[in-house]
Amino acid sequence: MTNNSTEEAQKRELRNRRHFSFRLNVFFFATFFVFSALIVRLAFLQFVEGPSYKEQEHALGNRSVPVPPIRGNIYDSEGYPIAYSSSTQSLYYTFETKMTEERGRELAAKIVEVFDKYGDKTKKSITVDDVYEDMDLKNRVYYSYQQRRVKSGLTKEEIAYFSEHRDDFPGIDIVEESIRQYNEEGIAVQLVGYMKKLQGAMKLTKYQEINTDQSDPTLRYLKTEEVGVDGLELMYQDELRGYNGVKEYPVNKDSEIIGPMKLTKPVKGENLFLTINKDVQLATQNAITEHIAKIRNSTDKWERAANATTGYAVAMEIDTGKVIAMASMPDYDTNVWQGGISQKDLDQISAFMYNGTIKEVYPPYDNDQERKKHPSSFVYLGSTQKPLSVLVGLNEGLFTPTTTFNDIGYFEFGKEGHKVKVNNSQNAANGRINATQAIAKSSNAFMSAMIGNQLYLVNGTDGVDIWDNYMKQFGLGVTTGSGLPSESAGVVEYYNEAKKASPQSALIRSAWGQQGKYTALQLAQYTAMLANHGKRLKPQFVNEIRDVDGNVTQAYQTEVLNTVDYPDVFWSTIEKGMAQVQVKGFDDVQYTFLRKTGTSQQDVGGGRVENAVFIAYAPAENPKLAVAVIVPEGGFGGWGAAPIARKIFDAYDEKIGLNGTPRKPVVPATPIDVTNTDGTPVEAGTTNDSLPVVRTEEN
Repeated sequence: MTNNSTEEAQKRELRNRRHFSFRLNVFFFATFFVFSALIVRLAFLQFVEGPSYKEQEHALGNRSVPVPPIRGNIYDSEGYPIAYSSSTQSLYYTFETKMTEERGRELAAKIVEVFDKYGDKTKKSITVDDVYEDMDLKNRVYYSYQQRRVKSGLTKEEIAYFSEHRDDFPGIDIVEESIRQYNEEGIAVQLVGYMKKLQGAMKLTKYQEINTDQSDPTLRYLKTEEVGVDGLELMYQDELRGYNGVKEYPVNKDSEIIGPMKLTKPVKGENLFLTINKDVQLATQNAITEHIAKIRNSTDKWERAANATTGYAVAMEIDTGKVIAMASMPDYDTNVWQGGISQKDLDQISAFMYNGTIKEVYPPYDNDQERKKHPSSFVYLGSTQKPLSVLVGLNEGLFTPTTTFNDIGYFEFGKEGHKVKVNNSQNAANGRINATQAIAKSSNAFMSAMIGNQLYLVNGTDGVDIWDNYMKQFGLGVTTGSGLPSESAGVVEYYNEAKKASPQSALIRSAWGQQGKYTALQLAQYTAMLANHGKRLKPQFVNEIRDVDGNVTQAYQTEVLNTVDYPDVFWSTIEKGMAQVQVKGFDDVQYTFLRKTGTSQQDVGGGRVENAVFIAYAPAENPKLAVAVIVPEGGFGGWGAAPIARKIFDAYDEKIGLNGTPRKPVVPATPIDVTNTDGTPVEAGTTNDSLPVVRTEEN
């Protein structure tokens, strides 16, 4: 019994020891695990989350105030400033809800008194109405909480007076800011674009995508900063903007500053050096303005175009794609956007602020009903289409360079009883002509019969798709690839004509330039492609980009968008024809050039108008520059548009040189009156640019 008890006690003690050892081991491993977890967590806090906590600690003890970046400048190809930023003192007004119109005008009058007494007398005076408009008491332009700029560039005397008499001018503040200045000569204003406060530009996709809560203060967009909203200012916003500076203040728990400010200076944006040449650009703008004034008041019935009000021109280098000049006239003073714009000023510039060389712009008529009676910047190509039409016919095997056609002055198509007659201009019967002569004489009959109609007879309804493919290869009906904001692809009408009338009608009308409305930039790109024998180049506007230290960060590179490969005889066929086109305004030129005139007709507002269109490139051998000019309601292309192109070529030749060396200017000789024996004007040989006399559609 005793032995059994002893044995049982020993077993129990052994079990207890085992249990204790097990619990001890469990405790040890549990403790080890806990300490390991603590060590891992501490390491994670220190090496992974430590920087962010440190940043939060720093933020709690510091306050950062972003300093707006200094925007980069825009220069012409020779470094002449077009757009630049400068520091200035500006007078702002903050809206007061109790401000009545009467009190507002009283305040405006007091402000003007200060301007008149202490302001810069060399600058345009500001009226009471101007100041009252800028105050925008009815919130037509600004939200109620937004400041309104009344005047920038305050003199020291104005600053001192307003500072000393602040109580006499409720709502008035003086703000130091960077102002975007634009050259007063108005160089390519619609191409360069303009700027607005970020809050006013949020409708643009570009600014809807930015992060205004960006954690990095140097990258954060400020709601009060100005940003590009059109043209190159928008297209190169990222490069021009630069980086914010930062003012950092140490603060206590009550947000009181307890130490010196630390400043990180803003980084100035990069500078754009454009392909635009100031002298050629200004010559282009002046040529359009002066020639429109001339043809509006001309006593010559062939030159007179009383309703011409707008003009568009583009000059583009054939081997590089550099745009040397781009003009959409009339234009306006871009400085009107500084610090915001009044409704009055906006109404005044609304017809001129968009670039008519790349998008549809309407003429400056105040009355909408009157505006509808006049064409926009989109016009039919007219006879400038014909060199490409001949290339289509040759490449499709519809005829050869030596094939002849008996041009009796018109071409008829359609079913009996519903025939449509396509007439040559002045009903000229040209007799036996080949493709070269058809271009020289601008034969609508040849284009209709040998190209449009033949393309339909050979290919049926597929002919329209074939035509469309050729047009797009030459940049018509697609954007040019320039990247400019809001660029249009033009308006293609031959598909609608094929549905409404017939594919035959669509192709015949297309062959002589009455089924597509395109932009001046598209026309220049197309002309350059004719000149370089099949390379469609991307039009470009920036020669290089440099940083604040002058280092080139982006150099120019020519870009070929697509090519076509045609036999040399095809190109020589159209060139021989373009060399024979008679044109006004190019008398005694010192360079060779190839050209095509066009007088496109279109129906607007119940009436028919004639638009002057002209394309050319020079020199004829080793061509350097392509020019396209459009003057809506300008009449015959040889009269209404060609003289403008002459001045563009001359300006380029004198400044840069069509043969590589600038040429000394010469005084043009007295113009020769280019007319037929019957007194009618000669355009493209015999001016075959009008619509058919009969436009009855097929059934």
